[in-house]
Amino acid sequence: MACITKRNDRYVIDFYDNQGKRQRQTLKKGTTLKDAKKILRDIEDKIDKGVYVTPKKMPLFSKVADSWLKAKRPNIRHSTYKQYKGHLKNHLKPYFENYKIGQVNYDKVEKFMSHCLDNDIHILTLKKILINLGAIMIYAVRKRYIDYNPVRDMEKPKGQSEHKDKELNIVTPAEILTLLDAEPDFKHKTLYMAAVTTGLRQGELLGLKWSDLDLFNSQIHVKRTYNHFRFYEPKTKRSRRKVDVPPQMMKQFKTWKLACPANDLDLVFPNETGGPMSSLNMYNRKFLPAIKKAGLQIRFHDLRHTWISLLIDQGENIKYIQNQAGHASIKTTIDTYGHLMKDINKEAASRLGEAIFATGHNLVTSTKKEVTV
Repeated sequence: MACITKRNDRYVIDFYDNQGKRQRQTLKKGTTLKDAKKILRDIEDKIDKGVYVTPKKMPLFSKVADSWLKAKRPNIRHSTYKQYKGHLKNHLKPYFENYKIGQVNYDKVEKFMSHCLDNDIHILTLKKILINLGAIMIYAVRKRYIDYNPVRDMEKPKGQSEHKDKELNIVTPAEILTLLDAEPDFKHKTLYMAAVTTGLRQGELLGLKWSDLDLFNSQIHVKRTYNHFRFYEPKTKRSRRKVDVPPQMMKQFKTWKLACPANDLDLVFPNETGGPMSSLNMYNRKFLPAIKKAGLQIRFHDLRHTWISLLIDQGENIKYIQNQAGHASIKTTIDTYGHLMKDINKEAASRLGEAIFATGHNLVTSTKKEVTV
């Protein structure tokens, strides 16, 4: 049975916690009886839910955040881990360092958002930080330190889409041929050609195996990626996909397969010793000299941008492009490449007219005679 008593002008809450242990909590001076009753109701509610933790045992936010990151590390990529760690070190822990996890409520998260915006933190960075904060609070709920995640109810900051108004470096077909002519090595020529004709990401190309090529259907089955000296499964279900390959590229693959040194990993693009190719070595030793010789200023990833832009230019369905690119959401495709789509499409309007009036209906051209009564 819980009760509230008053001692030396301060209210004391006396109750049994969810482990059946008797607890006494002395409230700060100036707390009213009404406030004391509210605090007691909150405590009883947490006891009923089995999530009550005494103030002395309630861990600091920073400790919970570190535990969360440690638990996440085995299941995320090294680059993702570094990003999460940076968000904790530079933003979350400095702001919430003096708070216990139970004190991080809706109001404090809202003030944190305002603090970030006042300090000119980019809206996209803030969104990622809030995702991490939400994940930490969910972790705290699972650990029964708190009973709800305050980030869940927050109104997310609105601002520019990640790719809005962002310049994409698109290569013309003529420039593609110039780049391929500038690369004397057949393996790397095939690599660049594959990038611009299939849109595979650099890590997906470096992780590609001969068994992933479907010669009968002219497709590549994307099953893995190679980054930071490790093979990974694709991040999302959409990334695990079948990509259509042009006949010219399939012919190039077949020619390269005859010349490709055998390797235990069955890699399409192995290094000199038969292992996975280093992206850094490839970029510095081969790609940079090739684009310099071709008179281009592009990144390797721009070959993927070019592939998508060419598909859009020839009028391919945006849903097909999304699936081929492996974008998790069609919104990503539209936000990134929507500005490349034609604003004027007379052919579409003509097809619509044909679909409606192809039967020769004279609704549009006929006029009714006025009848005078």
